[in-house]
Amino acid sequence: MAELVIKQELINSENAETLKKICPFGAISYNGDKLEISSACKMCKLCVKKGGGLVEYKEDEVAGVDKSLWKGICVYVDHRERNIHRVTCELLGKAKELSKVTGHPVYALVIGYDMRDSVKILLRYGADKVFVYDDKAFEHFRIEPYTAAFYDFIEKIKPSSVMLGATNLGRQLAPRIAARCRAGLTADCTVLQMKENTDLVQIRPAFGGNIMAQIISTNTRPQFCTVRYKVFSEPQPDSNNTGEIVAMEIDKAKIKSDIEILSYYDKPREVDIAEAEVIVAVGRGAMSENMLKCAEELAELLGGTVACTRPLAEANIFDAKRQIGLSGRTVKPKFIVCLGISGAVQFAAGMKSSDCIVAINSDKNAPIFDVAHYAVVGDVNEIVPSLIEKIKEAK
Repeated sequence: MAELVIKQELINSENAETLKKICPFGAISYNGDKLEISSACKMCKLCVKKGGGLVEYKEDEVAGVDKSLWKGICVYVDHRERNIHRVTCELLGKAKELSKVTGHPVYALVIGYDMRDSVKILLRYGADKVFVYDDKAFEHFRIEPYTAAFYDFIEKIKPSSVMLGATNLGRQLAPRIAARCRAGLTADCTVLQMKENTDLVQIRPAFGGNIMAQIISTNTRPQFCTVRYKVFSEPQPDSNNTGEIVAMEIDKAKIKSDIEILSYYDKPREVDIAEAEVIVAVGRGAMSENMLKCAEELAELLGGTVACTRPLAEANIFDAKRQIGLSGRTVKPKFIVCLGISGAVQFAAGMKSSDCIVAINSDKNAPIFDVAHYAVVGDVNEIVPSLIEKIKEAK
């Protein structure tokens, strides 16, 4: 447990005022006799760095973990009805890249029913070993048996790092298994790096996307993280890759569930902008009724779909499922046109990996131009209709 220790004997009215000004959160107060730090403190340690030795940062020693006992980078295989989610392939590619630093093997963990033939493709994407829990109890996702199997795998194999896709299933399973392992979990990572000592550097936006936080679990294993679909590139499958498929067994008593599935049905298919290869994204600068019609027409001509920024989703102009950004969807289309979008970091983080980005904005200093491959400075109300006409002529 860390704490800030104030050297009260050195505090006077003059340096107390200096400390109060240093704190960006207004957590320091002085009553003329004693300096205090309130619960508003965020442990930024500015008062330690710039306080002239008046405040010290002390951290209790934490018992370390024997990292040599934990080996391997595990990717949980997200699937539905034997169809493997593409985020799994992306994570296997990233795991293979990270494994080059430590020399650790890449594991794929499959929990399901009648999956033995479906999982062979995982070897082509870089898995050295595929561990399969195959049982009728895993035919449909139920949190208790899935967690029990996941924990059983961790106890037996002891992977150093565990990666899951930030899907609906992954977001339910990851925190539960991390809590059972008494380990931390970093959600929605955008960058992953590996140290030679097997510490996984998990980088994600924080404070509304204003900073990129680096999170390292130095004293616990395994290290858990979730990653959104389309954040990493999917590798090309290699038929020359070889590996081993291992059938895992678990005590039947451990996978009993209080949940009984009586029936299930598929939801009506909805627009998934994460799968779109062409996107026309609309921002504040193009939210007029006429421009929204133009955006729809442009998307239709380009064979794509329309997406939006957060303000338009909050104004109920578009469904939230069409929102791009940290609080929306991460997309990686081949071509994206940004209409009247300033390019705040929250939005840019959700689309900056796109193959080709065209931005149209009247503000030449708009942040969107920092990530765009092609920048058009001008009024979208004039440029987009002209662009539509040119495309029609070309067709």
